[in-house]
Amino acid sequence: MTIDSSAMRQRFPAQSVIEQLLHEQGSTPPLSWYARLFGGSPLGVDGMPRYLGAKGEITVGALLETLPPDWIVFHAIPVAGRGADIDHLVVGPGGIFTISSMHLSGTTGRHGADVWVGKRTMLVAGRKVPQLGDAEFVAERVTNLVRERMPLLTPVQPVLALVGPRRLTIADKPEQVKVIDSRDLRRWLVKLHPVLSAGEVQEVSDLVDSPNTWRPLPLAEVDDDLMDRFTVLDARVRSAGIRRLLWAVGGPAVAIGGSIAVLHALEATRLAG
Repeated sequence: MTIDSSAMRQRFPAQSVIEQLLHEQGSTPPLSWYARLFGGSPLGVDGMPRYLGAKGEITVGALLETLPPDWIVFHAIPVAGRGADIDHLVVGPGGIFTISSMHLSGTTGRHGADVWVGKRTMLVAGRKVPQLGDAEFVAERVTNLVRERMPLLTPVQPVLALVGPRRLTIADKPEQVKVIDSRDLRRWLVKLHPVLSAGEVQEVSDLVDSPNTWRPLPLAEVDDDLMDRFTVLDARVRSAGIRRLLWAVGGPAVAIGGSIAVLHALEATRLAG
């Protein structure tokens, strides 16, 4: 059986990746006290990419929720392929946008890698990454899907929103993808020249909102505490990052003192909960 009644608008930022991350964490053995003292990560072997992905989607999602009321925002829309989804899909006067989040900050919140963008190439910390092509593919897929059901005056615009880049260099603008620091995303969207009427925005939004438009979701009970569980995991990951930083810059005395204080605080929080 599949869910056929839940509107896509009910999904929250990073819902898909958080579900996957927490499912994987269920089979991850707990860290020993010794490992926690030295800042061992509570994440599983493949958990860090999903964790950072979730952090990026949550950050961008919060920014998008501040758009004016004539913009309609969707998050974590499931598409064909196991676990595949569209990070954010935005419909408003300025058009239709598929927005992919890319988290570049470290677990302690410090700004991350330098990003260089050319017409067909993107480098992060000097290494080529596939995000430009991925963003184009998602936008083309949504364009075709919408056009199968209604006339579409404008193609879907792919956007790559970078969270926490140390430096963003646009050497040559990509042909299709808008690459932008997430902090500038809202301002860029609201300043766009209108291309859709209010009626067209509503028509496209109704189509996007329908679960029948997208990959069927497995029938499952709604996990009301999903974000609460992620918040707890997030605190543990960030605390581990701080402990590793203390060991690196403060030496054993500072690290042990700080680590013990953090561990006691976490234990007190656990007991209080």
